[in-house]
Amino acid sequence: HALDYVEKAPGQFFCEHSAKDLLQILLTECEWSGSEIRLNTSVQQITKNEESFTLLTNAGSIKCNSLVVATGGLSIPTLGASGFGYQIAEQFGLSVLPRRASLVPITIQPAMKEKLSTLSGVSVDIEATANGVSFKEPMLFTHRGISGPAILQISNFWQPGDDLQLNLLPEIDPEFHFKQVRQDKPKRALETELTSLLPKRFVELMKQDFSWLSKPMAELSNDQLAEITQYLTHFDVQPNGTEGYRTAEVTLGGIDTDQVSSKTFECNTVKGLYFIGEVLDITGWLGGYNFQWAWSSGYAAGQYVQ
Repeated sequence: HALDYVEKAPGQFFCEHSAKDLLQILLTECEWSGSEIRLNTSVQQITKNEESFTLLTNAGSIKCNSLVVATGGLSIPTLGASGFGYQIAEQFGLSVLPRRASLVPITIQPAMKEKLSTLSGVSVDIEATANGVSFKEPMLFTHRGISGPAILQISNFWQPGDDLQLNLLPEIDPEFHFKQVRQDKPKRALETELTSLLPKRFVELMKQDFSWLSKPMAELSNDQLAEITQYLTHFDVQPNGTEGYRTAEVTLGGIDTDQVSSKTFECNTVKGLYFIGEVLDITGWLGGYNFQWAWSSGYAAGQYVQ
C-alpha cells in the first residue's frame, strides 16, 4: 500500500494527510481476505460442543470452529472497553489475574493540587523512580495532578502507598552546581540561576517555601543549598491515586499467560479458543509496545486458527 507519512521525530511516524488513510488500508485488507465486519452486534452467550463454538448475538447465532478473543482491557470505556474478554476466560475455567489502570496520570492530595494549580500545562524533564524502576522523560503538571511520559511510564510500577521520587534536575548534581555558581558568580541570585534550569512558573512557586531565593549566591550557606537540592531531587507531589480506566492507556493484569500457548495463543485446556492482545496479562511501556503486542499476538494466532 502506498501510504504517505512523515517522521516528526525519530521513531514517530504520522500519516501525511489523515489517519483515515490508514483505516482505509485496513478495511481494504479485510475486504480482500473475505473478512466480514458486523456492526451493532453484541455477543450475549457463548457455548461449545466438541466441534465448534456457538455465539448467540442480538442479530442471531454464529457458529465457528475457532474463537479468537481480542476484546482488550478495561481502559477508556468510552471507546467500548469492557470486561467481556475476562468473562469469557472465566466461563471456560481460566484464571484472570488482578487488573488495574496503567500508563495513566497520577492524582495528588487536594491541598497539594491547589498549591500546584498555577503550574497546569507546565512541562519539566525529570527522573521518576518507584520500586527500583526509573524513567527519564518529561512530566506535565495538570489540573488533576501529574502526567506526561515519565508519569505514565512509572504508573506501571507505582501504586497508592508506594514511594514516588521525582528528581526535577536529573542531569546535574544540583548541590555541586550551586556551589560552583556561588564561587564563579557570587552576586548572581539563586532565583536567577533556578530560572535558567527550570520553568519560571515553577521557580515562582518555590518562593512560597523559600523566602530567600532572591538573595545573592554568596549569602547562601551550604545548608541552604543542600535544602534546595533535597527539594528539587525529591520533589513531593503527595500522590494519592490515578485517574483510573477513564484515561489509562492500558490495563495491567488479565488472563494468566501460563494458560495459553506462547506460540499459537490457543488456550491449553479448550481447543479452538484463542486469546490475544491486552486481554492477556501483558503490559508494555509507552511508545507503541502495546499496539505491537496486539498486532504480533494476533498475527501469531492467525497462523493457526482454522
